Amino acid sequence: MSVEAWTYLFITITFSIYLYIGWRSRVRESAGFYVAGQGVPAIANGAATAADWMSAASFISMAGLISFMGYDGSIYLMGWTGGYVLLALLLAPYLRKFGKYTVPDFVGDRYYSNAARVVAVVAAIFVSLTYVAGQMRGVGIVFSRFLQVEIEVGVFIGMVIVAFFAVLGGMKGITWTQVAQYMVLIVAFLIPAVAIALILTGNPIPQLAFTTSDILPRLNEISVDLGFTEYTKPFVDRPMLDVFCITLALMVGTAGLPHVIVRFYTVKDVRAARYSAGWALLFIALLYTTAPALAAFARYNLIDSLHGATVVSTGPSEDGTYTHYKLAAKNHEGKDLNLHWTDQWQKTKLLQFNDKNGNGQIEMSADKEASEVTTLDRDIIVLSTPEVANLSPWVIALVAAGGLAAALSTAAGLLLVISSSIAHDIYFRLINPHADEAHRVLVGRGMVILGLIVAGYFGAHPPGFVGEVVAFAFGLAAASFFPIILLGIFYQRANREGAIAGMIVGLSFTIFYIVGTTAQKIIPGVEAPFFGNWCFGISPQGIGTVGMLLNLIVCLVVSKLTPPPPQEVQDMVADLRIPAHPGAAYILDEGTE
Repeated sequence: MSVEAWTYLFITITFSIYLYIGWRSRVRESAGFYVAGQGVPAIANGAATAADWMSAASFISMAGLISFMGYDGSIYLMGWTGGYVLLALLLAPYLRKFGKYTVPDFVGDRYYSNAARVVAVVAAIFVSLTYVAGQMRGVGIVFSRFLQVEIEVGVFIGMVIVAFFAVLGGMKGITWTQVAQYMVLIVAFLIPAVAIALILTGNPIPQLAFTTSDILPRLNEISVDLGFTEYTKPFVDRPMLDVFCITLALMVGTAGLPHVIVRFYTVKDVRAARYSAGWALLFIALLYTTAPALAAFARYNLIDSLHGATVVSTGPSEDGTYTHYKLAAKNHEGKDLNLHWTDQWQKTKLLQFNDKNGNGQIEMSADKEASEVTTLDRDIIVLSTPEVANLSPWVIALVAAGGLAAALSTAAGLLLVISSSIAHDIYFRLINPHADEAHRVLVGRGMVILGLIVAGYFGAHPPGFVGEVVAFAFGLAAASFFPIILLGIFYQRANREGAIAGMIVGLSFTIFYIVGTTAQKIIPGVEAPFFGNWCFGISPQGIGTVGMLLNLIVCLVVSKLTPPPPQEVQDMVADLRIPAHPGAAYILDEGTE
C-alpha cells in the first residue's frame, strides 16, 4: 500500500474513534460541558492533560526547532517542560481547591470584580485564538502533504472534526477524545524514533542512542564542513538575555495557560488533581525526552540525503508557481537513496530548491545566498523524517495521524476555553445569571463554532511557523494570567484595582510588541515590521517575560496604593493554602463593579 493509502486508512480509523467518543460523550448539562462533571479518573485526566498540552508545537514543531537551532533549541524544551512542573506543583492544586470552572471565574471571584472577570476573558480569548491558530496550521500542513489537498482545505477538514466532538460533548467529549489522541500521538512519535535510532546507532532506545553513540560528533563535523556552527555549541545566534526571556516566558506562560489549568477542574478533588498532574508529567516525559534525539537524527539524515543530491530534471510545477526539482542520490555504500519524498513536499511549497551554480547538484550551506535548499520549513522536519529515513509507508502514515491527534486535541481544549469564557463568564455570570442549563450549553456550543471560524482563518494565514505562533500564545499567557494567579493565591493584599491594571498593562504591552515586530506576517499588505526588537534586543517570542514583570509590578504597586481586599477575601486566600477536606471550594458573591 502507498503512503497515501495508509494515511487514509489511519486517519479514517482514528477520526472514526474520535467522532464515536464525541457522540457517546454528548452532554446536556453545563457541568458536563465545561468540566466533564468533575468525575474524570486521575490517570485518564493525566493522559488528557498531556494530549491537551502537547500540541502540534510539541509533536510537529519542537523537534524541528531543535533540529534547526541545535543546542539553542533547548530553550523550548526547558521552557515548556519546566512550565508544566511549575503549574503542577505551584498553582494547580490551589486552583482546583478554589472549585471554579474557568480562569476568568477564579479571577472574578478572587478579585471580587466583574471588571477583572471581563479583562480575564479578553486575555483568555487572545491567548486561545493565538494558540489554536498554530494548531490549525499544523492540521493544514499534515493534510496538504499526505492527502494532497490545499492547506486551506486541510484546515477546514480539521475544523469540522473538532467542531463535532467539541460541540456535542464539551469537556466530557474532549477529555475522552484526548485520552485516545494521546495514545495515537505518543505511539506515532516513538515508533519512528526507535526505528531510526536502531538504523543509525544500533541502539533502539532513542535517549541512549542520542547520548552514548557517536551521532553528535558526526553531526558536529558535518555541520562545520557546511559552514554551520557545531550542532551542540550553545547559544551562538541569540543574546543571552533573549535566551533567558524566551525560556522564562515559555515557562510561566505554561503555568498560565487557561486550557491546561481547566483540566484540573475535571477531577473530583484536590488529591486527584495532584495525582493527575503526576501522571501527565510522566506521559509528557515520554515525548519530551525523545524529541532531542529525533531532532538530531532528522538533521543528520536530511543533510546526508540532500547535500550533493543530483538534479535529474527540472520543470514548472503543476500550478506554475515554482520550479519542481527531480532529485537522485546515493549513500556512502553506493546504494540509491529514496528521494521521492522531496517530490511530495515540494508540492506543499514548504520545501524548495534552486541549483544556483548550475552544476546539477544541490548544495546546502549556512550562507543563505549560497545554499541551494532555498526553503526548508522547520514544521516539516518530524513529518518528513520517516520518509527521509526510508521507513515503511505505514510508519509514515502513522506519524501523520499522530500530528493530527496532537493538533486536534489541543485545538479542542482551546476552543472550550473560548466558549466557556464567553458563555459562562460573560453570558451566564454577567448578562443572564438566570439562564437555564439548555441555554447555557447552547451559547457555549455557538461560541465553539465562532472560535473555530476565527481560528481557521489564522490557521490558513498564520503569522509564522507552528512553534513560533504557539510561543506568542505562551508570551500572552505569561503577561496576563501568571502574575494574577500567583498573587491571587499567595498574596492576600492583591486587590481588584491591582489585578485589572496589571493585566491590562502586561497584555497590552505584549500584544503591541508582538504585532509591531511581526506586522508583515499578520497584517495583510504590510511588507515590513513596524519596528525591530527595540526592548534590549528581546525577540517577540520572549517579550512575554517583560509583560509578565510589568503586570507583576503594576499589580503590586496599585494594590499598595489602593484599599485592601475585603476581609472575607483575605480570609479565603489564607484558607486556600491550608489543606482541607477533598472537594473543598470557596464561592464568593458576585462583585457589583
